[in-house]
Amino acid sequence: MRIVVVGAGLGGVAAAVGLHRLGHEVTLFERGAELREAGTGIAIMPNGQRALDALGLAGDVRRHAMRGGRMGLRDRLGRPLLVADVVRAQQEVGTVAVVERALLHRGLRAGLPAGLVRTATPVERLEPDPTGVSVISDGEPVARAEAVIAADGIGSRLRGQLFPGHPGLCRTGRMDLRGMLPRPAGLATDLIAGQLVDRRSGAMFGLFPVGEERLYWFTDSALPETPHKTPPETPSETQHGALPGAQEARRQMLSLMADWHPLVTELIEATPAADIYVDAITRLAAPLPSYAAGRIALLGDAAHAMPPDLGQGASQAFEDAAALTRHLSGAEPADVAERLLRYDAERRPRANRLMRAASRQSRLTSQTGAAAWVRDALLRAVPSRLATRQLAALWHA
Repeated sequence: MRIVVVGAGLGGVAAAVGLHRLGHEVTLFERGAELREAGTGIAIMPNGQRALDALGLAGDVRRHAMRGGRMGLRDRLGRPLLVADVVRAQQEVGTVAVVERALLHRGLRAGLPAGLVRTATPVERLEPDPTGVSVISDGEPVARAEAVIAADGIGSRLRGQLFPGHPGLCRTGRMDLRGMLPRPAGLATDLIAGQLVDRRSGAMFGLFPVGEERLYWFTDSALPETPHKTPPETPSETQHGALPGAQEARRQMLSLMADWHPLVTELIEATPAADIYVDAITRLAAPLPSYAAGRIALLGDAAHAMPPDLGQGASQAFEDAAALTRHLSGAEPADVAERLLRYDAERRPRANRLMRAASRQSRLTSQTGAAAWVRDALLRAVPSRLATRQLAALWHA
């Protein structure tokens, strides 16, 4: 059966490899000039690794598993709020793996023959009919398929085509910085694998190891206030203000976090601006009514874009890819619509539940003032064993 996958991000590549291994005739379309994944590190939760296992793609990821320790929330000075025993959680459900994005992408696409990939081909729309789907790029048909997987990312054009009445994306009013750097010698390990939060500003700093020699850090803070423009003049401007460049964003974070644990500013300052990525945090304004429409299915951020607070974005995309591969196993063209409805029935309740949970977690960690003081007091009262069970439950999700 001919299947087109639109979008060569992590989830799209995983789906393309899985479907190709089933014997389907797969073509992967990518708007970029080459297959690549930019960025820093990425955490793959145990459930995401199990999905990669189902696709036969988890080998490289599992070699980057975290080695024990403690994980959880701390205040801006590094004092524990809610800390879990990672070793015990690992014994129950597995471990988190933190991998360099580019390395992970190369490992996943190694299982896909180069002849199946069409780069520099932006798919602008799909034209379904009773027997198949025509794929349109630059106003011309470039492929014909019995099934199409739309994995075209958080700003998915195809999602808007399938559900024109859906409100699409919304900005949360918050900004994400991400960086990766060599691990400094003599680094204290108590803050690695966790997040620091500040009840004064609602900002957050997270830190994870990438192997033995590198560190991945990220921040979450309010977008800086700028004069309001109506309508926004550029895509990076919102009602919350304009997104600064990496150099300015780093300067703002160093100022905001100047009196945090000294490791925070040390790592941000040691990361060159060229190696820092800045994004406005965006999510779906509302859950989609379906992840499938006829012969077309949505995957990853195109289906369930969520805040990054639970670290489940990539893992949910891999679960999508594994589910699609399983439901399309042995499928004939006449079976596609029914098989994709089964995929929707399996994946939508689960992914939408995690979308809501990620939004709740975002609100929890970004609280300020009296609400944040109460949050911190309540978190400190939670026994470590309960925090460990909660962590295990999240990883098992």
